[in-house]
Amino acid sequence: MRVTVCELPEDRTAFERAWTELVGHVAHEGSDLVVLPEMPFAPWLPATPTDDGEAWERAADAHEEWIDRLDDLAPATVLLSRPSIRGERRYNEGVRWTDDDGATTVHEKRYLPEEPGFWEASWYDRGDREFALVDCAGAQTGFLICTDLWAAEETRAYGHAGAHLIANPRATEQRTLEKWRAGGRSTGVVAGAFVASSNRVTVAEEPEVVFGGEGWIVDPDGAVLARTTRNQPFVTIGIDLDAAERAKETYPRPAFRE
Repeated sequence: MRVTVCELPEDRTAFERAWTELVGHVAHEGSDLVVLPEMPFAPWLPATPTDDGEAWERAADAHEEWIDRLDDLAPATVLLSRPSIRGERRYNEGVRWTDDDGATTVHEKRYLPEEPGFWEASWYDRGDREFALVDCAGAQTGFLICTDLWAAEETRAYGHAGAHLIANPRATEQRTLEKWRAGGRSTGVVAGAFVASSNRVTVAEEPEVVFGGEGWIVDPDGAVLARTTRNQPFVTIGIDLDAAERAKETYPRPAFRE
């Protein structure tokens, strides 16, 4: 299957231009699956500790409007996260979109940082939905939204369940790119699965948070197969799902079995 990852601008005007270019790239590459960044269709609200319910509602509405435009990427399956409101609670939801079924919530971000630039526990609630695989264009896929990536127990569970691919929409800083790349490589090894991650990127001057871009695809043995850059913000490669099946029988995955 052919998988696309990307880095998309935080600046909304630049985002519109990048979206048009992404649509053209996906069509040209014949992508089966596209991974977008964490909550990509609105400004990054947790940059400040202010819990602004009206801003969250605006962000949720913006995502609904943009999700209506995901058919620009059809027939590819699209994975992303979005802000949601259910009763008095807010969540950062992992979403699978297909041309046939539209947007379906398949995960809720569980591990929430609370620190400068990432006041997420102040803005929304810890997810209750279990970490479960979902079929995405034929690949058994698990969601790890940004900080979820560091939950090794969830990664092992995905591997035990037979994951081919783990999607990691994220919003991570320029200064932490090396650490996140290392985390993605470790996740691939622990799960015996491919990992596909996309990130927000800062293009404006003097922002509150400098997002670093660099989407990447990692193989089941932790090799980085592809990375985006400022000059190449979208990248698509073919992955062999049978390689993830075979990886479950090679070191260190069998050692995790009880």
